[in-house]
Amino acid sequence: MGVHDHIKGFAIPVRRSLTEPILLGGAPRNVTIVNGTIAAALGLGLQLWPVGIGYWLTAHALAVFMARRDEQFLEVLIRHIRHKGYLQC
Repeated sequence: MGVHDHIKGFAIPVRRSLTEPILLGGAPRNVTIVNGTIAAALGLGLQLWPVGIGYWLTAHALAVFMARRDEQFLEVLIRHIRHKGYLQC
């Protein structure tokens, strides 16, 4: 039996879209939406256009940098925050 020989009924195709995270502009979708909402609140709501644009550029660049290193960094960060420290001094 070779590597590509499958037993009938025990092999299913796995689509790439099921295994890759959803990215918008190179950053995870949830992070991009939150960054855009905060930048819009700063720019439109508080009428601080330069601050809103600067925040969006900085936050998005940081999110893209983190996503290049680990595409699931947000899930890892959330899991890290939820864990309690056991050996705190």
